[in-house]
Amino acid sequence: MVFSGIPFLFYFLPCVLLVYFAVPERFKNFVLLLSSLIFYAWGEPKYLILMLFSVTQGYCFALFIEKYRGKRLSKALMIISVSVSFALLIYCKYTDFFIGNFNAVTGLSVPLLKIALPIGISFYTFQIASYTVDVYRGSAAAQHSYINLAAYVTMFPQLIAGPIVRYSDIASQLERRTHSAEKAAKGIWRFIIGLSKKVLFANTLSEICAAFGKASEASVLFFWLYAVSFTLQIYFDFSGYSDMAIGLGKIFGFDFSENFNYPYISGSITEFWRRWHISLGSWFRDYVYIPLGGNRVSKGRHIFNIFVVWMLTGFWHGAAWNFIFWGLLFAVLLTLEKNFFGNLLAKSKVISHIYVLLAVTVSFVIFDAPSLGDAFSCIRAMFGAEKIPFSSAEAVYYLRSNAVLLLAAAVGATPLPKRLVLLLREKKRLSPVLGIAEPLVCASLFLVSAAFLVSGSFNPFLYFRF
Repeated sequence: MVFSGIPFLFYFLPCVLLVYFAVPERFKNFVLLLSSLIFYAWGEPKYLILMLFSVTQGYCFALFIEKYRGKRLSKALMIISVSVSFALLIYCKYTDFFIGNFNAVTGLSVPLLKIALPIGISFYTFQIASYTVDVYRGSAAAQHSYINLAAYVTMFPQLIAGPIVRYSDIASQLERRTHSAEKAAKGIWRFIIGLSKKVLFANTLSEICAAFGKASEASVLFFWLYAVSFTLQIYFDFSGYSDMAIGLGKIFGFDFSENFNYPYISGSITEFWRRWHISLGSWFRDYVYIPLGGNRVSKGRHIFNIFVVWMLTGFWHGAAWNFIFWGLLFAVLLTLEKNFFGNLLAKSKVISHIYVLLAVTVSFVIFDAPSLGDAFSCIRAMFGAEKIPFSSAEAVYYLRSNAVLLLAAAVGATPLPKRLVLLLREKKRLSPVLGIAEPLVCASLFLVSAAFLVSGSFNPFLYFRF
């Protein structure tokens, strides 16, 4: 089940909300847990056991980690718990990758296990691991209620697509949180914005990418059209899901942190990664980069730390060499910025912005490619190194047909629409008009998005890859 689907929007979510707000406060976490388990089991019931095992081991180990805090046993228990969490992730997600590469190196033919990737395992593994580490560090108290901890880990608003919610950030909210009509209204608005991003922009842009894959005539223009479309698609898909998760969180009384902050307006790759998938970047910073020494080490060790973090960041996204190369590309760019031309970028906003957009667009071509060979072939074609014409009839057709969409998406990926809304809200004379217009716009966006879904429009789920 996905947020941008008819079963979720018209059956599952209304039923959950009805029960959730009908029960007393002390039962709300139980309702949230039960509904999350149903949500997860909807498509993959057999992997429910795996997730509950992960939750249970994290719950049990954290209690003993806290009990023996300050002793060697506490650290040993923390290491065991984290190892168990990541062993499950590695087995499910990376076993076939390692077997395939072993076969390639040795010439053997060890059969692949063909393990189906449990949805959300990359996210809930990180949440359980960070929870036990935080309990060990003393930055969070162990949760004594199994229901509360399980509700945190399995919480369906953020289970399959993030953001990666830290236990320490919502521990107090699990015990007591505020429910109000105003907060729910903000949550509904945020959810519908995210749904519109996903359905009206990401899904439509994905159709351009699909058309490129089926094109009968290659051209430089079509390669660039695909690259730009996918770069916009992945932003609206990822940020749209984060908006929906944050909105649902507010409806249920939680305050999740922001996960995307207009990354395409960045003037450097360093700034880009402060704005893109913020929860993932902060997780690697706090649990990998800083424990390795961060930047408080020699220059050589600092560069090593950057490369380790970004290799792991790429590998987290998928079990393939193109994801690893994608992460290492950012490691190279970040290292160059920090040690060579970072100050130069600050002198010209235009040049720095072009540099970021170009680097990010090329990186997402690598990210989306089936293999490294396909990625390099695509990049060569984009820069005219392949023997293909600059333009083609198909490329011109799709460019003309989607020019308005691409322009709207480009503007929508900037703060301009939000600034316009805030500017209008500052005009007191417009308050009565906005009081009527905003709910109408909200309802209209939902109805249009629902109409697209009912019509059977293309609705891919990119997180299946992660």
